[in-house]
Amino acid sequence: MSDQLEIYVGFLPGRKRGRALTRLATAVLAATLLGTTAGTAVADSQPPVPAPLKNATPDKLKLTVPQPPKAPKGRMGYAAPGEVSSPYFHLSGVDRGGDLYQQTPNGNGFDARDYVWFGWDIFKAVQNVDHNKDGYADAFYSWDFNGNLYYTYDKDNGDADTRTIGGGWNTYNKVLSPGNLGGAKESDLMAVDKSGVLYTYLAYPDGKVTPRTKIGAGWGQYTQIAGQGDLTGDGKADIVARDASGVLWLYKGTGNYKAPFAARQKIGAGWNAYNYLLSTGDVDRDGNADLLARTTGGDLMLYKGTGNARAPFAKPVKVGWGYQTYRLMF
Repeated sequence: MSDQLEIYVGFLPGRKRGRALTRLATAVLAATLLGTTAGTAVADSQPPVPAPLKNATPDKLKLTVPQPPKAPKGRMGYAAPGEVSSPYFHLSGVDRGGDLYQQTPNGNGFDARDYVWFGWDIFKAVQNVDHNKDGYADAFYSWDFNGNLYYTYDKDNGDADTRTIGGGWNTYNKVLSPGNLGGAKESDLMAVDKSGVLYTYLAYPDGKVTPRTKIGAGWGQYTQIAGQGDLTGDGKADIVARDASGVLWLYKGTGNYKAPFAARQKIGAGWNAYNYLLSTGDVDRDGNADLLARTTGGDLMLYKGTGNARAPFAKPVKVGWGYQTYRLMF
């Protein structure tokens, strides 16, 4: 498997800021993981297509370099590398045939989707990370159904490469990188095992991780966990977790790797109206992380972050429909 993960030198064009986790890099990863023998699955009846629509062939895809996030009031140097607390990631979706699509955030939602590549049905989860904290994805972790964890990263010469972090990750039923949990700028990993125990792994700049630290039990009560950056305005990565009764809870980040989250705070009930919660960071570029929620009917709702821990989200805004076509979103 490690030989298949080689990213071929010279495929990517010249170095551009924030391009390591762009559509071309992910296309190369998919192609090298699966080779040319994998076929694309075609359903008997076409599933709903998320709107707005825009399909493009891989050879027409270009690297997207978004504008730097604007500095929110009261926060200095937000767009400077090393100081961005909420990244500005694409929304990626893997449909049930294994095809990968991406959408670029535009401040109020997302631009029309672009087709990237086939064969992404091997992944259980994928997580973009911003290790240098400049607001843009520079790498990603991918977790396959065989329990292997990989790290795909920019080699600083316009190319990408992938390393195997390790096997045995199927001991967990949730793996997430919500940002910096341990005080350094790298985006760390948190994982919940099948008995509900939470562990954290601190990340090194090269994507390798430390031995796990046990945080505590009781996390099996949550059916959804999401987060990507700072939700409460204190510069630390936060998460939200929904329990089986539909109540959403806020866990504020502390920056202490031994106790990365403060005591939970209740946000509100009724969140079982959604079957998927995720965050791609700061969609509207106001400096606060936002939350995306998919209804059972496939509507995509955007909850803009307020920076206020007592009321962390504004009223939801519908930003798309047809998202039930996706098995995986990140």
